Amino acid sequence: MSVTVDMNLMTQVAHIARRAGQKIMQIYATDFEVEIKGDSSPVTAADKAAEDIILPALANDLPLDLPIISEEAASEGNIPDVDGMAFWLVDPLDGTKEFVSRNGEFTVNIGLIENGTPIMGVVYAPTLDLMYVGGAPGAYLDTAGSGFKAITVRPMPATGLIALVSRSHRTPEIDDFLAPYDIGQEFAAGSSLKFCRVAEGKADLYPRLGRTMEWDTAAAHGVLKFAGGNIKTLDGEDLSYGKPGLDNPHFVAFGAGQLKD
Repeated sequence: MSVTVDMNLMTQVAHIARRAGQKIMQIYATDFEVEIKGDSSPVTAADKAAEDIILPALANDLPLDLPIISEEAASEGNIPDVDGMAFWLVDPLDGTKEFVSRNGEFTVNIGLIENGTPIMGVVYAPTLDLMYVGGAPGAYLDTAGSGFKAITVRPMPATGLIALVSRSHRTPEIDDFLAPYDIGQEFAAGSSLKFCRVAEGKADLYPRLGRTMEWDTAAAHGVLKFAGGNIKTLDGEDLSYGKPGLDNPHFVAFGAGQLKD
């Protein structure tokens, strides 16, 4: 089944993400507890509560019958077979470390995958009230409910590039990767906001040379793709989805233009 992505579907999924974000903010305001999962990553009641909103809504509130891979369900072994199918990839709370440290840089991520590539992405940053969506109609940003406005990557400048790095996962390998580029400014940020900053033309590239999972990137990849950017592996291949194990290779997200070989 081929999925048609229009502005109505993007708006419906954005509404689901906003509902999850509102629940996350209710828990954010409390003295919540932090658990450690088997992979040593943190999880909170907010991760679980957001997933409990998103999964039933995707399954029951939309005119689509698609399997869903979501981080917390997957951590419990609930991973449906999506071979040859369109499917949802969900991270109900991306940037749990940022959530725990209370710096506000966390997001709700809902991506739609078909033939190994994102055909829609919704990323909501609840503390900032920023809603990013991307799909066939284009890429858009709604700031604090003001309405969706089109966004696009900026042309990659020859000098003075703006690079984004992970706030929680900075490594010496990132310095080595960025060395050939003329970097004018470098900013640290958390969660999928890094991809979205590139998508709206506020940065040029974001290298990630550490472990990520498909649900970490799918939604923001969809936003960036339809804003005119891309994500490539270090071998120059497009980042794909539905891989065995759902692990991503190292990659770099970037706006318009070409990366150095």
